[in-house]
Amino acid sequence: MTPSLHDAARQVRQGIRAATDGLVGRDQLAELIVLAAVAGEHLLVIGPPGTAKSAVVRRVAQSMGGRYFEYLLGRFTEPSELFGPVDLRKLREGTVETDVTGMLPEADVAFLDEVFLGSTAILNTLLGLLNERRFRRGHTQIDCPLRVAVGAANGLPEDEALAAFADRFLLHLFIEPVPDHHLEAMLDGGWRADTAPVTAAASLSHLDVLCRAVPQVDMAGARPGLADCIRQLRRAGVHLSDRRIVKSQRLIAAAAVLAGRTEATPADLWPLLYVLPTKESQLSARDVLKEPLAHATHPNLFSAVEEAAMQPMSRVGRLVETALVCLARQDAGRQAEAEGLLREIDANFHADVLPADLAVCRKKLAALVAVPV
Repeated sequence: MTPSLHDAARQVRQGIRAATDGLVGRDQLAELIVLAAVAGEHLLVIGPPGTAKSAVVRRVAQSMGGRYFEYLLGRFTEPSELFGPVDLRKLREGTVETDVTGMLPEADVAFLDEVFLGSTAILNTLLGLLNERRFRRGHTQIDCPLRVAVGAANGLPEDEALAAFADRFLLHLFIEPVPDHHLEAMLDGGWRADTAPVTAAASLSHLDVLCRAVPQVDMAGARPGLADCIRQLRRAGVHLSDRRIVKSQRLIAAAAVLAGRTEATPADLWPLLYVLPTKESQLSARDVLKEPLAHATHPNLFSAVEEAAMQPMSRVGRLVETALVCLARQDAGRQAEAEGLLREIDANFHADVLPADLAVCRKKLAALVAVPV
């Protein structure tokens, strides 16, 4: 039986949780990988080495059950290292064909580290694979199952040709090392993550249900707000190419279906921030778009929307899920966690505007705190 849109979105959320278990501060990356996959787009991650970029992508692929390909590119990387060697048997017969077994053209999820170090031949072949999901080399022309490619680098390239290649990644995420106040949690989580296998909590069939729904999304409710956001950004000197503006609609539609809806609303405009190509433009956009994103929220992509909007409504999903996990715990530490959650809820929401689902959780947390464990 084909799962419903709501069920598929909920299952994908379980996949995100499985992928990020123990990886402190990397929920945002996992959620954007899924958003890109549902939208049929790709993600570029900019950040220093050793920030768990490859670990997150690998674990997302494992949690979704997809075929995974990973490679660290260098100046001397040969195309065959990514796409496969020439089939020698066919070459003897006078045909130049590539044996792609186990290589990038067969992957559902791909991670390409130091992607801008690839040669011109590699980048040109990648363009066709990323844009058209089609691999062409010699007599070999095959359709590729690629759902999402994640490129990574330490910084954005200054070379115009490489900058044009970077522009093919619609989503840009800038990450930093885990901050000091989360170091204990990172050490504990990292120790567990190294030894615990990733549970396949979702499947590619769930992603397929969501992907098929994206072209059917009614964008009428979000389009006026999107146009107004672009105008505000332009007035502030933050510009996007027409191509990126138009393609941002796919991300907004994907956000809607990942929320279990086939109608986009102003609450789904938050992916626009990740379409901005530089860290500086994203920081500026948070201030410019503060009012349009005031009601941004999402039931399944908590960290991505919270980091984009940084406003009370964007925290609802995370607070509800964290509260439910806390309430399900049976150890003595849950009371202290409940107290912390109550403080955060009360700091962000007045009782008169507390969302209904969060109000229910708050009531149960308050009861838990009142009764000693």
